[in-house]
Amino acid sequence: MHSTKIITTFVRNDEKFLILKRSKDVRSMKGMWAGISGIMEGDEEPLERAKIEIFEEAGITENRLTLVKSADKMMVSSPQHEGHQWVIFPFLFEAEDRQVRLNWENSEYRWILKNELGQYRTVPSLEKVLLSLL
Repeated sequence: MHSTKIITTFVRNDEKFLILKRSKDVRSMKGMWAGISGIMEGDEEPLERAKIEIFEEAGITENRLTLVKSADKMMVSSPQHEGHQWVIFPFLFEAEDRQVRLNWENSEYRWILKNELGQYRTVPSLEKVLLSLL
């Protein structure tokens, strides 16, 4: 089975979690809500990729973040490609404020309570990833 390593990061501020709506310009999961995610490249460390993705997708710099928790990697079957799975490395960060600057990968963002996630059309297993961090 083929696999792709991905980080999925949640940023929290005052009990609310940042979720992003994937834009029409990304390759997959267009229009779905997600945490901050990115494919790991080469032998890079998951934590470093998480920090890079947070800055690229939300404009939040490392000095405004505190790592709260990382969870064990999770295997999730890809709904788009048979015989493919994602290896997800989950992270939770606390942000000192709610200032966000989106790039082209996402079209909207929201700060929500954890029990509101079910109201959104999300990428597969997003709630499972969040629960692994709480």
